[in-house]
Amino acid sequence: MSHVALCIRFTLRDGAGEAFDELVHETAAVVRTQESGTLVYACSGVEGAPAQRVFFELYTDRSAFEEHGRQPRVRHFLAECKKYAERTEIDRLHLYAGKYPTGSE
Repeated sequence: MSHVALCIRFTLRDGAGEAFDELVHETAAVVRTQESGTLVYACSGVEGAPAQRVFFELYTDRSAFEEHGRQPRVRHFLAECKKYAERTEIDRLHLYAGKYPTGSE
């Protein structure tokens, strides 16, 4: 099985943190309950950088990642977050060691 993983850093516009965080909570609630192929969908603030948010996303495979991107709530998130983020950096990751969910538990 070939996992798909992403690390995404959002730099938010001044005053956009609360609205962005609410959008994240709404999206994460749907991902948690409706996407079995999404193993990790986590957003964190960054200590000492209040305008930064970092996502880590882990999918069982490319199909699960593509299915995630087709979900209405995710498409809504991607459209809306442009209002709140002045910069978005996306790294596609290659997992090769560590401890993480495999999707077979």
